[in-house]
Amino acid sequence: MLLLIDRVATALNRIAGGLAAIILVYIFLHIIMEIVLRSFFSSSTFVLDEFVGYAVAAMTFLSLGYALNSGSLIRVDLVVGRLSGRPRRWTELFCLASSIGIAGYCAWWVGRDALRNWTRGSVSESIAEVPLWLPVGAVWLGLILLMVQLLACFLRVAMGGEPIQSNGAE
Repeated sequence: MLLLIDRVATALNRIAGGLAAIILVYIFLHIIMEIVLRSFFSSSTFVLDEFVGYAVAAMTFLSLGYALNSGSLIRVDLVVGRLSGRPRRWTELFCLASSIGIAGYCAWWVGRDALRNWTRGSVSESIAEVPLWLPVGAVWLGLILLMVQLLACFLRVAMGGEPIQSNGAE
């Protein structure tokens, strides 16, 4: 069962990480298009700031679970790094449970906002009139996927597996 949860979490977060990479390419292309339009045609899409802002938020949150799974998130483990054995496992479990709780709290409020925007039909005040539940929903989805990955890590550590290893600076 643990292996299945870990595989599902990994697969979902790889898809989300791939989507985040596609969003990064979109941001690049939109900026280039805007530069060309302004430089050579004295025109604009008039939505660059708005769309890039939404895209950065979506990209950031959709990539969190993937970054956690791949060890790319920076962890400050001044205490945990000095522990070993059972104390380290319990500390890791506490940190993971706390992280799930904090991500869940954030997901609750972001999800409420996305649902409110959807039920009210709220749109942005720009020329594009983007339904606001879309960018907020992308952030909510990223938080949910982070929680799924944190749960998989929690279960792995609880069953005696290796704690999360960081590839970043510590």
